[in-house]
Amino acid sequence: MYYSLISSSIAGVDALPVMVEADVGSGMPSFSIVGFVSSQVREAQDRVKTALKNLGVSLPPQRVTINLSPGDVRKDGTRFDLPIAAAVLAALGRIEKSVLKDTMLIGELHLDGRVHSVTGVLPSVILAEKMGCRVCVVPRANRSEAELVEGITIIGIESLEDLLAYCRGEELTVKEEKSESAEDEYTVDFQDICGQEMVKRAAVITASGFHNLLLSGPPGSGKSMTARRIPTILPPLTQEEELEISKIYSIAGLLNDNMPLRKTRPYRAPHYSVTAAGLCGGGKYPQPREVTLSHRGVLFLDELPEMRRETMEMLRQPLEDRAIILSRNGGTFRFPAMFILVGAMNPCPCGFFPDRNKCNCSYTEIRSYRNRVSKAMMDRMDLRCEVKAVSYNELTGKACQGESSESMRKKVVAAVDIQKERYRNEKITYNSELNAPMIGKYCETTDQGKSLLRSAFEKLGLSARGYHRLIKVSRTIADLERDELICEAHISEALCFRCGN
Repeated sequence: MYYSLISSSIAGVDALPVMVEADVGSGMPSFSIVGFVSSQVREAQDRVKTALKNLGVSLPPQRVTINLSPGDVRKDGTRFDLPIAAAVLAALGRIEKSVLKDTMLIGELHLDGRVHSVTGVLPSVILAEKMGCRVCVVPRANRSEAELVEGITIIGIESLEDLLAYCRGEELTVKEEKSESAEDEYTVDFQDICGQEMVKRAAVITASGFHNLLLSGPPGSGKSMTARRIPTILPPLTQEEELEISKIYSIAGLLNDNMPLRKTRPYRAPHYSVTAAGLCGGGKYPQPREVTLSHRGVLFLDELPEMRRETMEMLRQPLEDRAIILSRNGGTFRFPAMFILVGAMNPCPCGFFPDRNKCNCSYTEIRSYRNRVSKAMMDRMDLRCEVKAVSYNELTGKACQGESSESMRKKVVAAVDIQKERYRNEKITYNSELNAPMIGKYCETTDQGKSLLRSAFEKLGLSARGYHRLIKVSRTIADLERDELICEAHISEALCFRCGN
């Protein structure tokens, strides 16, 4: 007695098809699972046998063999419990074999037969739809997430009894939908920040071109507040981007039935003690970590000089390639990592330099502190902005009611629309994604601008990377002003931010 059905495994941020084959035949009574499986998958035999026993299904004294194919793809997690149980039931004749044809199953089993939620349901359902499956059977807790994919029928079950009822053609009871989470709206606004017009201008440029930003200033000056509000002025997510981000959060286990779809830009702010694996991913079986969870949004690193040097240097590759590629024995895993890096640091160990009334740090201490951030990392910060302490008048006067995020976002969206139109034939959206050939094609500069660029390159000792990033920021400033050509004024402003720290 043999039966096979479709399930899926997770590799990186994508799902891979897995055939779950069950064979119940003659031989010494046993229950074995093969197919390059982890210990978690091997434990499924005890969960499945006990769940079937509590369902009233006794396994015959025969040899039960489960194969998860292909055998060269590592299978991990508890997502194969439900498909293994269904395949065994079909092989025993308890389920009509034609019922589960072109059906993908995913789910974890409790010993009493209840079906528990699992991670990575959204990418699995997307895979099922691409494969032409008619139906996808998932845990009831994951149903809202699975229903984000159109063109496929989703069956949410709470137990093996529900699965048998569905296979008999009975209609399952559907609970009322829960309300959307408040996560769909931002709770902060740039209007909350008093003064700091230069910082807000830097934030607009950063958001318009998806550039990296370094904020330097004394404690309490508003660095963290600024970073927290940058997602509020980024362009709204497209439907494709919402699904892309939701896939990542599904695999990371950060989606639930109340929040099946991410509609806001991610904002991640790990502590400076974060490890390299916690920041960029790692381990034997890599999972999405902070850099990938920031995809299409903002990664804020406060107290940048306090981070471990090796951890900080791990960011260099994803900042250039917009992705993280990790090679392991089980294969090569690619994680998307297109994010805005916002870093914050104090100007000195105590944080109050150059105010010598408060700062007693020596120049040697200051130099040593700033050198904790390597020149290679500093070179990747497109804008560097000094955040000065807020005065009493700014804090209490009319200036406290500054420009709102909504108003700033309109400027950003207008600049991004210009970029989308300009790069409609390219595989990029933002100015920060331009490579060297594209810079020559799309960043036409006036004669005065070229003269200023030459002078800046020679006098400031810019690297080739720094020079190109300067041009990209100038291009974004020109887009904000709706100018086709990059002028001297645009380059001057970009230089002010480039040399701001």
